[in-house]
Amino acid sequence: MSEDKLLFTPGPLSTSPTVKQAMLRDVGSWDSEFIEIVERIRHKLLELAGVSQAAGYEAIPMQGSGSFGVEAAIGCSVPPEGKLLCLVNGAYGERILNMARCLQIETSVLQCAEHDTPDLEELTRRLNEDPAITNVIVVHCETTTGIVNPIADIGRIVSAAGRTYLVDAMSSFAALEIDLQADGIDYLISSANKCIQGVPGFSFILARRAALEASAGQARSLCLDLFDQWQSMETHGRFRYSPPTHSVLAFEQALAELEEEGGIPARAARYTENQRVLSEGMRQLGFRAYLPPERQSCIISTFYYPDDPQFEFQTFYDILKQRGSIIYPGKLGEVDCFRIGTIGHLFPDDMRRLLSAIEAAVVEMGLNRSLPVGS
Repeated sequence: MSEDKLLFTPGPLSTSPTVKQAMLRDVGSWDSEFIEIVERIRHKLLELAGVSQAAGYEAIPMQGSGSFGVEAAIGCSVPPEGKLLCLVNGAYGERILNMARCLQIETSVLQCAEHDTPDLEELTRRLNEDPAITNVIVVHCETTTGIVNPIADIGRIVSAAGRTYLVDAMSSFAALEIDLQADGIDYLISSANKCIQGVPGFSFILARRAALEASAGQARSLCLDLFDQWQSMETHGRFRYSPPTHSVLAFEQALAELEEEGGIPARAARYTENQRVLSEGMRQLGFRAYLPPERQSCIISTFYYPDDPQFEFQTFYDILKQRGSIIYPGKLGEVDCFRIGTIGHLFPDDMRRLLSAIEAAVVEMGLNRSLPVGS
């Protein structure tokens, strides 16, 4: 078997050997052992978010990728005659917009450039002028670019306007600071295979119980009925339909490893150092970052293609892959770029190895470098 390549992506991402090892056994989906594992995971997720059931919050795992969780939250939280305001500055905000339209939910869009964050004055104006808007959703870290949207500021505005607030925290939960209560978040959606460093298989939704209870009967999908999933877990401790048992086992191990590392602060510090090493190294190699430093997250970074006719992304990608590293193509519509993730089971020395591979690719492709290479 060939050695795993390092995934410099925003997820699925590189996982530890022990997380992989945790999947090498079978458990029954209705067995008490598995039910107890799911219950522990639900409580731990709330603990990580700084809330609890006693404080009025619930954690609901949902089969499928993060997008399934987002669609479940949208499809259940927006009332039948409600209207969703989508704050969009990247491809994942656009995906949410498409979800809402497919669900035949009336939508409004507050769009800004991919290198910018939403206009908060315009948000306030929209909410004041359009009482039909019942729900507002934003992507916390828009991994199209790596930009971080100001969810706390947005939350204060949405809460003051009395609307339901949803945050897609897919790539930010367990890496960036989030305060569900203070930020007025009614639904936060993330995924097993992001910063907790589990494997794909399920998403999870952290919800304010009162908002969840108000959503009863509103689901626009049988399988993605978030309220019914919650009721099944509260009543029987089970997923409604076949759960991703092996992914759940891996996730419990990943949660243990997060705690061993020192929790979210320690993990955030590692990711931040990963991104610092990457950004400094790329600058020395002559690559230009898409975002200014003040808007750049520690999750993923976007870089312009070199202004050189010799550069061809697939060749660049293949050279890095041959050297054990997988990066991401760009997602910007108007700009040629590629992306490099700094989350997952990656460390600063892994970033340095990637930079050495990028330097080798630059040489092999015969690219002109505007800046000298440094160590």
